[in-house]
Amino acid sequence: MIERIPGRVIAAASALAIAFAGWFAYSRPGYFTNQTYLAGVFFLEILVAAVFLYRRFFFPLTLVCFLFAGLNVDVGSGWTIARWMFLATGAAVGVAAVLKEQFHLFNRFHVYAAFAAMAALVSAAVSPFPKIALAKALSFFLLLVYAGSGVRLAVIGHEERFFNGLLTGCEVFVAALLALHLIGIEAMGNPNSLGAVMGVAVCPILLWGTLLACKKVERQRRLAACAVCFYLLFVSRSRAGLAAGVFSFVLLTMGLRRYKVLLAGVAAIFVVGASLAIVDPGLFFSKATNFANDVVYKGGDPQQGILLSRQTPWKVSIETISGHLWFGTGFGTTDTGKDASAHFNGVTSTTDVSTEHGSSYLAIASWVGVVGVIPFLFVLIALLVKAGRTLIWMFRTRNPLQPGIPLAIVVFAGLLHATFEDWLFAPGYYLCVYFWSMAFILADVAPSRSMSLVWRDTTDWSLAQTAPVNSLLVTSKANTP
Repeated sequence: MIERIPGRVIAAASALAIAFAGWFAYSRPGYFTNQTYLAGVFFLEILVAAVFLYRRFFFPLTLVCFLFAGLNVDVGSGWTIARWMFLATGAAVGVAAVLKEQFHLFNRFHVYAAFAAMAALVSAAVSPFPKIALAKALSFFLLLVYAGSGVRLAVIGHEERFFNGLLTGCEVFVAALLALHLIGIEAMGNPNSLGAVMGVAVCPILLWGTLLACKKVERQRRLAACAVCFYLLFVSRSRAGLAAGVFSFVLLTMGLRRYKVLLAGVAAIFVVGASLAIVDPGLFFSKATNFANDVVYKGGDPQQGILLSRQTPWKVSIETISGHLWFGTGFGTTDTGKDASAHFNGVTSTTDVSTEHGSSYLAIASWVGVVGVIPFLFVLIALLVKAGRTLIWMFRTRNPLQPGIPLAIVVFAGLLHATFEDWLFAPGYYLCVYFWSMAFILADVAPSRSMSLVWRDTTDWSLAQTAPVNSLLVTSKANTP
């Protein structure tokens, strides 16, 4: 947004800001020796700079804020508040930019999302913790507003830059997590979070980038990043994360009809397992037994099935839904019988407010009831239609350059993973912010129903490999309803 402001205005504002900061430091020196005040000033500087460079930097900085707020690493406690300030600012600036630029490209998906946000807000009236439910519903509303305005503005017309940055960010992220893991720091806090972010957010993007790469060095680097991603998935021992990662790999290779890549991946697993069995049979069988006990059955009795750990929260959720069938218990809250209002500080809440549901779909049905869940159902159906149309286009053309392809894989992997975890409608969780941002972008860049199919025959695959990256990415503008 800074390019729209005259240079003289920026220079004059910068000079005034420097003069004011100098006068304030001279007249109030105590504020500049307090770490809290200095951190606050530094954060405001970052926020203002991000607003001026809204399209290029605001979205990645927002993701960083939410990620740092959830990391099990000492990066400061201020990120818990900073994430909401970034989200609110992003939503406000995004709406202002949409109104100013007359960016009114909205379709049924956005209408359904608006009704879902309103259903979440209305559900606070029946919650046993109305203030907490209202705060959570407002945060979800801000997320949808930002994703529907600011995130879309950052991508449309800049698809090549956005996806290149996304690929680079995923490579840096997995490298940083591997480094922390090797020195004994579990940055994501718990195995389920590590499996979720690897299986849903990182794996589909890196797999797509590997198949898209034309240069040998680039392909090898991304292939190494994919290997690290699957290693971290295995280390997490998260069944839902592993399922999402494997599902992404199969869906992408089958959709692009890259059967050799699929067979190579399966063969690599068998080669590693067979090599370990030959070199050290005892270690192999020990690892296989531990994997079955720790991952497949989660330490439970194999005779009771692999979903034993999910049966209790699912049963509790079904009972809650039955007891509050029509209007639910309020967005983000459950009638636990405890007074949790005293422990709510406006930015975080305790476990007294809600319980584990074991599924995002059971969670939202419990929160908003049968009446309120209808718009959420329409949102998910519309999202599945967009993602499914993209996969059909991918299968017919064998072309990986369409920008909706990685986003569709993220959507399918996320919806699969959300069947067993509660994050899909939890706006304070970084994966929720990432998923809905990708979903709103997909609603714009997915191939339209009337889009002509290009590169139909098999010989056109060589053209797709050598074509410029933005040759199809720019078509998203024409496809937006």
